[in-house]
Amino acid sequence: MKFLNLTLTQRIWISFMALVLFVGVIIAVVYPISIQGALKQQAYQIIEQQQREKFHVISKPSQLRPEADQKGFLESRNAALSVSHLIVTNELTLLWGESVPDEVLRKMGQHAGNQTKNLGRYQLHYKDGTLFYVIRKKNFNGQPVYLISYMWGNYRNSLVKTLWTRLLVVLAIVGVLSIVPAFWLSRYLRRPLTMLGDRFEQIARRNWQTSFRWGQSDEFQRLSDQFEHMRQNLLRYDRSQKTFIQHASHELKTPIMIINSYAQSVKDGLFPKGDLGETMDVIISEAGRMEQRVKELLYYTKLDALKNESPQRTEVRFGSIVTDVVERLAVQQEGLRIAISGEDAVFYVDRQQWQVLIENLLENALRYAEREIQLHAAKVGEHMKLEVYNDGQPIAEQDLAHLFDPFYKGAKGKFGLGLAIVKSIVDLHGGEIRVKNEADGVRFVVTVAGKAAEA
Repeated sequence: MKFLNLTLTQRIWISFMALVLFVGVIIAVVYPISIQGALKQQAYQIIEQQQREKFHVISKPSQLRPEADQKGFLESRNAALSVSHLIVTNELTLLWGESVPDEVLRKMGQHAGNQTKNLGRYQLHYKDGTLFYVIRKKNFNGQPVYLISYMWGNYRNSLVKTLWTRLLVVLAIVGVLSIVPAFWLSRYLRRPLTMLGDRFEQIARRNWQTSFRWGQSDEFQRLSDQFEHMRQNLLRYDRSQKTFIQHASHELKTPIMIINSYAQSVKDGLFPKGDLGETMDVIISEAGRMEQRVKELLYYTKLDALKNESPQRTEVRFGSIVTDVVERLAVQQEGLRIAISGEDAVFYVDRQQWQVLIENLLENALRYAEREIQLHAAKVGEHMKLEVYNDGQPIAEQDLAHLFDPFYKGAKGKFGLGLAIVKSIVDLHGGEIRVKNEADGVRFVVTVAGKAAEA
């Protein structure tokens, strides 16, 4: 867990040193084994080459005699690439070559007796040294003999040790020189993160105006794009919040001012509306308007918080909602004809949100209708469609593009949140809402997926 608390620079240095150490350990293990194997293979090749050059002695019986021990068997251990030869019988009788200790000769004889091929490679350890030798089978006067050529491996061990020492020196030099690229790498990796950290610091201070773009084509490009997307969202949220507060304060200021002035007048014994009853009716009416606006503000804020969550869908029969809504709201406009059709249509939606949607669409229709309002629901393919029509004046073209914006006011608009709430509910359900002017009125059309399509 302490590693997680380290700075980026410390992590880079630790990772770099761990990488160098890992490579060093791998080389320390693999390099000697590889070099020793290569030198061993080379030793056998030298022995076999010189052995082939000695083959002619087998065909010259006069030369088949033991040679005097010129250098001594053990003394030849330090001779570089020196190959010695001898020829023995099955009974290990030395016919030709330099004599070797009995212990070594017996071991060679065992290998020769067990050898099934004409040529075999062997090694043995004797007196703190390694002996490599090759045994070749031959026939002489009908009698099998063995040509044995050998070479000490001390030179190989000395060479491996020398190469390994030099490799350690090279690794040490490389480790020291790697400080420069490690320092550069640390600065290179920290630079974009430092810049990004500075931008986060600016955001923490609510300075969201400066954009951040990492121009290089690497992983940091994607990170900078994500940061820029977040900054744009914060800007939009900030503008939306300021607009929300501005409009909310403006809309609530009027009823509060009216209530305050009327209440003060009543306290002073004055009645702006002629008598106490009518004056108090104004206060109650403005309090109701303010209460309604606060409810809409809270509900719109609630929908905004739910934009990343799925609504609690259930099967909702259109008639079970629309009848109650019409009975409660129709009293606002007497003399209007409200026609309902498609009561048996079933929507797969959040019941509470869908009731609010129908209420707001009907309230909007009541505000503009002259004689008639139509509410119709039907299934079209795999989707459900809800239509709300009123025979009022068409909507101005400049208003159509902003009709569902929060706090937008049309010709008879009062508060500007009703249709914005409708749009939010439709978006939460993954649906679509359209409004179109017709020859004799305005029609709102809401389309959402049916239960089969949603599943």
